[in-house]
Amino acid sequence: MRMYDVIMKKRNGRELTCEEIRYFVEGYTRGEIPDYQAAALMMAIYFQKMTQEETFYLTMAMAESGDRLDLSAIKGIKVDKHSTGGVGDKTTLALAPMAAACGIPVAKMSGRGLGHTGGTIDKLESFPGFQTGLSEKAFLDQVNRIGIAIMGQTADLAPADKKLYALRDVTATVDNMSLIASSIMSKKLAAGADAIVLDVKTGSGAFMKSREDAYALAGEMVKIGKAAGKQTVAVISDMDQPLGNAVGNALEVKEAIDTLKGRGPEDFLELCLTLGSQMLIAGGRIQEKDPDAALREARKMLLHSIESGSALEKLEELVKAQRGDGRAVYDTSLLPKASVVVEVKAPSQGWITQIACDEIGMCSLILGGGRETKESTVDLSAGLLLKKKTGDFCQAGETLAQLHTNDPRKAEAARERFLNAYVIEEERPSEKKPALIKGIL
Repeated sequence: MRMYDVIMKKRNGRELTCEEIRYFVEGYTRGEIPDYQAAALMMAIYFQKMTQEETFYLTMAMAESGDRLDLSAIKGIKVDKHSTGGVGDKTTLALAPMAAACGIPVAKMSGRGLGHTGGTIDKLESFPGFQTGLSEKAFLDQVNRIGIAIMGQTADLAPADKKLYALRDVTATVDNMSLIASSIMSKKLAAGADAIVLDVKTGSGAFMKSREDAYALAGEMVKIGKAAGKQTVAVISDMDQPLGNAVGNALEVKEAIDTLKGRGPEDFLELCLTLGSQMLIAGGRIQEKDPDAALREARKMLLHSIESGSALEKLEELVKAQRGDGRAVYDTSLLPKASVVVEVKAPSQGWITQIACDEIGMCSLILGGGRETKESTVDLSAGLLLKKKTGDFCQAGETLAQLHTNDPRKAEAARERFLNAYVIEEERPSEKKPALIKGIL
């Protein structure tokens, strides 16, 4: 088999076989196929697309290109949750303890943030001393012992995806549905869960800007998961404005803790309950056969984990087990705190009709809450606290947000960008609040 023939076949719009795709993935991972040929194939795929079968073959080849996590030693049905990323997306911080408190074993591998989307690992490191570099044995033992562990992604998990994504990033071939879906699902399948719940974001702060593209990606990933024998569900959720009110690592941790104490933002709690309900059903914790009754029972269990304090206790267990300061769960003043807090005032009276969500993410990045490159240092205390969101009314001079940073110059730069992200109009919008949940596949 020759790489030249594989490239030409796809360039001419013909369907690649499983053997041809495996030949490419294995050869490229080992360094036997050069970047220029891999780039040529990615461009051919970009223009000619891939069939459902080709997408599945590519996903499985990438998933099997390195180590695969074996979670069979963990008792129970393991359910993984994955988000396609957004602004203020702190869902794992609250949802994982809630699910674990309801009896779902949570064995999760998470990544760091890059650009304006924050990473779960960065957020967890807001707890002083928190360690994310666990050995596989320690990871499995911890889940069996306390029901939850969250560790950083290993270098040997789906290495083909890492190489291909870096190549696609510099050859303008990222934006292809099959390549995006296979990239996400190869890592999820290699992580070893029995079932997968996907949170596919759509809107200005998401990778998928349009609802149509979000549905297409969700559908593609659900098909891949089911073809791989995994129960897979996708929730399409809104990212036309930040999730909750906090954007930035320690600020988001505090908001997640507030939510577990029963006083979090309504939209954030609703997303946790929607995703968590799917996790509990997939994990076999609900015996109801009727779908609507099952969802009601799942929500009831999740809300009880908050009301009883068991979810908050589970978060404390997680933090302590991974060498973090568990006192910060109950005393959030122990989390990193910015030295400079600047209030952004509304320039006029009116209704907030639109927020450029991606621009709010960039404000957090400017303040120090994100990283522009993988080598950048993140200021865990930096970020924003929103006081007004889409559909709210504001008076001229009323506070729209607080900017948290350790550099006053960064606050001024972020302030100008923040004001440009808000649209304030005299006329009240017909739709007061954008719908959070767009659909479930």
